[in-house]
Amino acid sequence: MKTVFVTVGTTSFDELIVNVTSSEAAQALKSRGYERLVLQVGRGSFLPDAESCPHIRLEAFRFKDSIADDMEQADLVISHAGAGSCLEALGARKPLLVVVNDKLMDNHQLELARQLHMDSHLLYCTCSTLTETLKTMDLSVLQPFLPGKPKIFANFLDKALGVQ
Repeated sequence: MKTVFVTVGTTSFDELIVNVTSSEAAQALKSRGYERLVLQVGRGSFLPDAESCPHIRLEAFRFKDSIADDMEQADLVISHAGAGSCLEALGARKPLLVVVNDKLMDNHQLELARQLHMDSHLLYCTCSTLTETLKTMDLSVLQPFLPGKPKIFANFLDKALGVQ
């Protein structure tokens, strides 16, 4: 069953949860073959129930010790633009659509999403453009995000500092 996993991390981002469970967004997902929508809603005040999204099977929870299994089972991850959530999804090698919270002041999340998008690692939008993005997105353009190599960097530092 094709699954979409949505995460807001430890934050509150009700606008994303409301928009992704709207009839229009759910229909856009359904038309792309997604049948299941799993929501991690964090500290938000909106916790939709299974019947609130008639086009698609809906599951929602606030927090778990780990969302690694949810990401692993997902065919698409939709996330807020928090660095931890983005890196976890990219590290799991999942197609990622980041929804930037454009209501935040001094929005560093937009900078992160924009750079990872320019490097072809993810797609991004805002809540107001989410449904249209779901209808038109082309996940085939995404490139894997290769994790850093800390050992090489550590060796470089050792040499530069004369430790070796």
